[in-house]
Amino acid sequence: MGDEWTAIAKVYDPLKAGSIDGTDDRPHDRGVQRAMLAKYKPRKAQLDGDPDCTLFVSRLNPDTDERSLLKAFQKYGDIVTVTVVRDIVTGFSKCYGFVEFKKEKSAIRARQDAHEDVVDERVLFVDWEFSRSLPGWVPRRLGGGFGGQKESGQLRFGGRDRPFKKPINLHHKGSYQPRDVRGYADNEDRHKHRDRYDEGRRDKDRYQSRDRDKDRERDSRDKERERDTYRDRDRDRDKDRDRDTYRDRDRDRDKDRDRDTYRDRDRDRDKDRDRDKDRDRDTYRDRDRDRDKDRDRYRDRDRVKEWIKNEKDEDREKDERRKDRGGRY
Repeated sequence: MGDEWTAIAKVYDPLKAGSIDGTDDRPHDRGVQRAMLAKYKPRKAQLDGDPDCTLFVSRLNPDTDERSLLKAFQKYGDIVTVTVVRDIVTGFSKCYGFVEFKKEKSAIRARQDAHEDVVDERVLFVDWEFSRSLPGWVPRRLGGGFGGQKESGQLRFGGRDRPFKKPINLHHKGSYQPRDVRGYADNEDRHKHRDRYDEGRRDKDRYQSRDRDKDRERDSRDKERERDTYRDRDRDRDKDRDRDTYRDRDRDRDKDRDRDTYRDRDRDRDKDRDRDKDRDRDTYRDRDRDRDKDRDRYRDRDRVKEWIKNEKDEDREKDERRKDRGGRY
């Protein structure tokens, strides 16, 4: 790599992305193997705007929608589209989305300032949309991507979240060359030297055996420590899972409570509406009854008037008839 080394990958290589410093020459997990064999093409239906103006936003709250993202990003410039990716079956959010700006400088500013902002109690991760802008890109679902969780054992490096670490160059010195064996004048000196050599070799074997026992104890201790670490990690994961379960249960309980509240409210509204209808019906019935009474009263009054008029007419006729007879009946 040498002078060409960069902390952020300019071309996506699954093999290098699986290495902390980008120097691996063989895949260390199955995800890297799968990414190396994958042939990925971005979906045009999902992303069809300008890749230089499009940002990838992840770690969203499951309740965050397009309106919340628009409100959080519109201060950086004019926005063309905001998309929250959802499950095609359930419709639930996959907790990531895309924001396309009208101008590239707005996207650059949003990538710099909106990263690690808090929206709906979640810290956002903001970076470029790589499916069309980074050559060789393979998404996380195919074993590629950047970042990842330590617990998965499939971390990916070379991105904003986990950049490459600079490789360490080890300069090996020349191998140790033993000193030449001196010649001896007689066999006795040679045997003495051989005895000393055998004794030194036995001491060396003894020390090596002791060191081997120490290494074995150290390995056993490390394995036990690693086992405890994994046990604590599993315990923490179980706690997190239980916490998520209780949180989901509380969320479902709140949803049920809200649903019951709205149902009761609708029921009360229907009752009030029926009560108002009955009241209006009674009001109209009473009004009709009063109108009928008034009509009957007016009808009786007309009859009385007509009767009085008839009586007056009869009296008038009688008076005229009497006058004609000379005042006799």
